Amino acid sequence: MCNRKKLACILIGLTASLLLSGCGWLDGRYASVTSHQSQRQNNQSEVISASSYGELIEAMEKIVASGTEMAAINISEYPQQTVEQGMEQAVRHVMAYDPITAYAVKEINYELGTSVGQPAVAVSIQYLHGRTEIQGIRTARDVEAAKRIVTDAMAGFESGIVLLVEDYEPVDYTQLVQDYALENPQIVMETPQVTEAVYGSGISRVVELVFTYQNNRDSLRRMQSQVKPVFDAASLYVSGDDADRQKYAQLYAFLMERFDYKVETSITPAYSLLRHGVGDSRAFARVYAAMCRGAGLECLIVTGTHAGEPWTWNIVLDDGQYYHVDLLWCSANGGFRELSDTQMEDYVWDYSMYPACTAAGQDTAVESTQQTIETVAQTEETQEEK
Repeated sequence: MCNRKKLACILIGLTASLLLSGCGWLDGRYASVTSHQSQRQNNQSEVISASSYGELIEAMEKIVASGTEMAAINISEYPQQTVEQGMEQAVRHVMAYDPITAYAVKEINYELGTSVGQPAVAVSIQYLHGRTEIQGIRTARDVEAAKRIVTDAMAGFESGIVLLVEDYEPVDYTQLVQDYALENPQIVMETPQVTEAVYGSGISRVVELVFTYQNNRDSLRRMQSQVKPVFDAASLYVSGDDADRQKYAQLYAFLMERFDYKVETSITPAYSLLRHGVGDSRAFARVYAAMCRGAGLECLIVTGTHAGEPWTWNIVLDDGQYYHVDLLWCSANGGFRELSDTQMEDYVWDYSMYPACTAAGQDTAVESTQQTIETVAQTEETQEEK
């Protein structure tokens, strides 16, 4: 279990360091550490001691949580005939079950010894993730809290996060990231690739997520700041007194009159669509849905096929009835129109995943809006200058 020659050197180093600091291994005083939580709250230290197997485990967890490489545990009150077995089992336990240890530690070694006739254990730890990384672990009470932390990290284009989820349940974080990006194009400029690792085997687990972007963080933040005024201005395009159908049509006009669009796929869908007039059906559906939600309208995103090709469009709730709206189809066929299921020729989707659209659709005319367009453009310019 232990490389005794190596640990003998560690004991000498530990003894010397403790003597220099005024705490002597040889005079019965020991290095002290603080727990993961208390370390953040104050700078007070506590002497580590253990008189039972459970306290040995707690002591090891505290040492790891503090990021300490060498420490001593007072075992003067521990049953001496079982201390060797207890330490061996405690090390195995924390390496397997303690989530912070499983995440941070490469190897734990220990050596039994005495000081002025008092038994003690010197502990040496090799870390894969050091003190700074351990202190950077964020705590989430449960899965819902963990999801909020993840989405906040996405909004800030962080390169990754490490979470201690106290009441752990399995979550498909890759799907969570994709869903959040799909529903929030005004926030997420690029959907990152996700690498996930889970550490520990108990009720609590450490979840490590690494986000990989093709654009750097500064570029993504700049894109985010540039599309925000467009989404903000979209709400000015909608009259609060109009019927929902008219509002849906107004937002359609607001989006489709911005450019003579080029239908192409981009890794930055909202930015490419709203700033450069480049986007595919998925980009249109995502941006339109976000604008509708911003105006208090219900708008779903539907994925399926059109004429055998992958395609994305929307379903809107208008006066208690659901309708299909495909912005690119509308643009190619003369303007905004809501369609029923039976009118969706050459479209295929999973009927069980979306509400039925049984009411017959109809065209909705939008009056000339040049003045509104100019007002919105001025609003965008003003917000960009800020």
